[in-house]
Amino acid sequence: MIIVRTDQDDFTYDIHSLVKAFYPAEDVIVLPPGKEAPVRQRQTESAAEVSRTMDVVIPQGLPDRKQTKDALKQGLYQRLVAETGRELPWGSLTGIRPVRIPMMMLAEGRTHAEISDHMRQTYFCSEKKARLAIEIAERERSILQEADYTAGYSLYVGIPFCPTTCLYCSFASYPVKKCHDQIAPYLSALFRELTETAALFAGRKLYTVYLGGGTPTALEPVELEQVISKIKSTFDLSSCREFTVEAGRPDSITEEKLAVLRAYGVDRISVNPQTFSQKTLDLIGRNHTVAQTEEAYALARRMGFSNINMDLILGLPGENTEDVSHTMERIRALSPDDVTVHSLAIKRASRLKIEMDSYRQYQMENTSEQMEIAESVCREIGRTPYYLYRQKNMAGNFENVGYAAPGKAGIYNILMMEEVGDIAACGAGTVSKRVFPDGREEGTLTSSSEVAQSRDGLPRAKLEGRIERCDTVKDLDQYISRIGEMIERKRELFGTEKNL
Repeated sequence: MIIVRTDQDDFTYDIHSLVKAFYPAEDVIVLPPGKEAPVRQRQTESAAEVSRTMDVVIPQGLPDRKQTKDALKQGLYQRLVAETGRELPWGSLTGIRPVRIPMMMLAEGRTHAEISDHMRQTYFCSEKKARLAIEIAERERSILQEADYTAGYSLYVGIPFCPTTCLYCSFASYPVKKCHDQIAPYLSALFRELTETAALFAGRKLYTVYLGGGTPTALEPVELEQVISKIKSTFDLSSCREFTVEAGRPDSITEEKLAVLRAYGVDRISVNPQTFSQKTLDLIGRNHTVAQTEEAYALARRMGFSNINMDLILGLPGENTEDVSHTMERIRALSPDDVTVHSLAIKRASRLKIEMDSYRQYQMENTSEQMEIAESVCREIGRTPYYLYRQKNMAGNFENVGYAAPGKAGIYNILMMEEVGDIAACGAGTVSKRVFPDGREEGTLTSSSEVAQSRDGLPRAKLEGRIERCDTVKDLDQYISRIGEMIERKRELFGTEKNL
């Protein structure tokens, strides 16, 4: 454990994230003045199990919070580099959306060289990652220019059922066989929420629909048809540019289910291997075979799906560079339209985190070599990067990147990640977002000299106003019994007059 003591009750999130990035295997506790560690940590500390303590002093006398934060993180980053002898690919950037920085600067007419210099000098970002962020920002800008996303919105529908729960998963996800009796009441509550949500957005253009989870295809064909039929009969899809369904688990895919998706005009699906190593699939609880992945993909192709995504995770327990190379050669052979390369993130609510002691014997490391193998194969088959995001506790402190063939980029992914348009999310464990184009929240951008960041460390686009969110409960029984409250949360968020 690492104890970090600070002289002010401020920037604790930034300090924790940066120290944790250098010491991923350690628990990190940040203690402002007058605050003691929780009892468990105090017991650990008294038992001499603390690997080290650090004192961090917040810079004083700077003009504003932004400059204070930058100075703090620059000094702390350089100190940690000196102590560990290693640099991070994204430098001192700890936010989820590093592409926001070049997006904003491109909108102001800044050159690629100016943006790269800013990212490297201010955040110590590597030249390679700066180039990647700029390339993705250019591609996102081109895609976003094709739709008036500020006047429209996207719909996310969550189906929180899966064949089994994967080791690393922290989403709202329940084993479908154990929860079978809850499916009908869940869908009834969901349909009520969809009806009310459609009424809230009457007159607005719906640009993308994303049916995720969980695994939507864990439902029986008739149940899946009920969900999609409800969406199509309740919402005006005349402006919809993309309808995605995550058929993520190959063991949930059947010809009958794919026929339902085709019949209702679903034009983008996911068939997610995560890895093409059978021993890893068995370890992480996927409960399907490599052969099933390839068979499900081939079936989807035969049935006419022309935009298929595949998700991969680098850094899975026990995997090495040879495993990644093997997986990427299978990707080369299959040539999916969209490949999302994730770095393993050990999330607090995942079984991997909860049962970590059982998995410490397995290597869980992602390396620059593995990331380069994945990137090179994607580019060699004509898939270019189009969106990127980062998460806490990512293996190797890298990123998640989506690579797509021309015209196959997931529009919803960009809209969701860049937070440039409203997202109405229905179902257990989902989060809706409303983007207000007018009225800036404190700390939003006014010029490129103020690469402002909000409390969560994310750069805000120059013309973007505040963002407000509302969530729904994760628990199935709670969602069903409190559906009226979940609907009321959306009314409060979206029900006031919006400047279209």
